[in-house]
Amino acid sequence: MIKIALVGYGYWGPNVARNLYANKNYEFKTICDKKSVRLEKAKTLYAEAVTYTENFNDIINDDEIDAVALAVETSAHYELAKQALNAGKHIYVEKPFTDNVAEAVELRNLAKEKNLKIHVDHIMVYHPVINKIKELIDSGELGEIIYFDCSRINLGQLKNDVSAMWDLSVHDLSIIDYLTNGSEPNKVQAIGQRSYSKKESVTFLTLQYDTFLASITASWLSPIKERRIMIAGTKKMLVYDDVDVLNKLIVYDKGFDRIEDMEYGDYVVKTRSGEGIIPKLEQSDALFNSLEHFRQSIVNNTESKTNAEAAIRIIKILEAADKSLEE
Repeated sequence: MIKIALVGYGYWGPNVARNLYANKNYEFKTICDKKSVRLEKAKTLYAEAVTYTENFNDIINDDEIDAVALAVETSAHYELAKQALNAGKHIYVEKPFTDNVAEAVELRNLAKEKNLKIHVDHIMVYHPVINKIKELIDSGELGEIIYFDCSRINLGQLKNDVSAMWDLSVHDLSIIDYLTNGSEPNKVQAIGQRSYSKKESVTFLTLQYDTFLASITASWLSPIKERRIMIAGTKKMLVYDDVDVLNKLIVYDKGFDRIEDMEYGDYVVKTRSGEGIIPKLEQSDALFNSLEHFRQSIVNNTESKTNAEAAIRIIKILEAADKSLEE
């Protein structure tokens, strides 16, 4: 059984803790946080089921701990992950993996050298709707992908260590990366605005790939919450609306048909407007799925779907987008 410790019990840490505790294939051993008030909060839920510490070195020096889950600010990922890997522990880390590509590559190489697993929690890859969309694309039902249109907007939560793009668009980038088997863009352009935070609080990111385009909007300055992805294919199109409780995914039999003109050897294009179908979806928790996938990658000695390589591809895009913002 994999023995795991959680570092960070602030914003996201309690969610990770809940899912680790619920997964009986893990032995959830320790919660670590620098703030004692957070540990006291955790104790009200887990009592003596786990141990508690304010000192990260207690985890590093505990030979019984096989893996460490990092749910801390992005700026701390590199140093904590490096220490854990050097101590021979597998790493689960929140997105984004690191602040830059150089640090991500160093951690990847260190993990390979020590035969350890890195799992970056690009949580949407483990969402049942995204897995259904992957199934639809791989089966050819949508045809060739023409473009992605992604919008991830809400009011808050403002951050100063990362921009809205690094915080929100990273989800959509991980989805596109997964759905297109690691495709990398040829061109990256971004514009943004800083309001109420040190980094961009609203961004518009445009990507050009070999055979398709992607437009990604991220904002902490919206009066409404929207988590929507529209994918246009040559055969069918779909809309995934995560805010819609009833109809999260609708596949539309809409598009264009080519009608061959035999006389002139040409064709005309006619619109097709068929029905919208709501596929049957598996019911499961994406975070639980992500943590279980991490565990299985350790037990079976396999690579995570969201390993360091996948994370590096996404950070490369974010770095290129940052350069575009500066220009």
